[in-house]
Amino acid sequence: MKNAIMANGLRRTLGQIRYVSPVMPGTADGLVATVYAQAEKDFGMVAPPLALHSPAPPLLAGSWAMIRETLVVNGHADRAEKEVVAAAVSVANTCPFCIAVHTATAQVVVPGLDAADVATGNLPSPLLKETFSWARSSGLRGAVQSPPPGNFAELAGVAVTFQYLNRMVNIFLPPSPLPPMTPKSIGGWVMGMIGSAMTSTSVVPGASVELLPDAQLPAEFSWAAGDARISAALAGAAASVEDAAAKVVTAPVRKLLADRLGAWDGQPQEPSRAWANEAVAVLGEADRPAGLLAVLTAFASHQIGKADVAAFRSTTKSGDEAVISLTAWASMEVARTVGSWLSEQAPGFARQP
Repeated sequence: MKNAIMANGLRRTLGQIRYVSPVMPGTADGLVATVYAQAEKDFGMVAPPLALHSPAPPLLAGSWAMIRETLVVNGHADRAEKEVVAAAVSVANTCPFCIAVHTATAQVVVPGLDAADVATGNLPSPLLKETFSWARSSGLRGAVQSPPPGNFAELAGVAVTFQYLNRMVNIFLPPSPLPPMTPKSIGGWVMGMIGSAMTSTSVVPGASVELLPDAQLPAEFSWAAGDARISAALAGAAASVEDAAAKVVTAPVRKLLADRLGAWDGQPQEPSRAWANEAVAVLGEADRPAGLLAVLTAFASHQIGKADVAAFRSTTKSGDEAVISLTAWASMEVARTVGSWLSEQAPGFARQP
């Protein structure tokens, strides 16, 4: 009965994915089918944040590997710490879908935890409080909050994964992970089922890495070099994004985002979109829709609407794969930028005088 309810709810939730048409479970083949099978086995479901990547199968595999190897696999850091990192980064990025999911999962692995306490960092142990505080500030340049003790690569891996994922989710998914028309009276019960499904299995480390290309670890993620599993996941995912970006991201758009990220301190942009329109004014007319979609993805993903995606499609004559490729590239550029800031907190880092 519970499985049937979950399956029906999942189909309805996947139907909420915006702007692109995902490959639905049961119709997938090739790499998409392989990723979906792993996700169902290890994560309890083909979650919408994964399925939204399915128009670009290598990016689906990359996003799955990042989530699986940093968050889901049992490592030195326990699942409670990692769920707190996921929730805290999502709070900092104002990603209500991810906040709800990872609050519910944290409540499963830390019995008695109140949802409001997860959102505010009022957690039951000093370690979890410290972990939340560090993770929430981890997306700020020069953050002074010290990382919690333990495996830095695992916790930083979760942090950069959610810098990437929050942006993709804000664009393509609604604020609530609950299936449409879910009665308010059972919303908490449904979220509890989702959290339980996501924590119900023991996962073999490294299996998702086999789906990725061999790649060199980007310098921004050098703190992961000592953990073969996490470094392979981050390297392969970043390489897949770069391969996809080569088809859709022009040199002027690439330079624009690099310049903006180089001057960014991690703080949110002003509510108006005037800054974004001003930023893309330096581009040629043909590049402006792609440039606007890229800078909004990076700095204000919640502001993206149907017209922004349609403008990109119309100027490039591109389909769903290109939309996912461009937004994934901009999201990964932010993750890599934050990763470079986290390098200064990694054990053994020597700050230059």
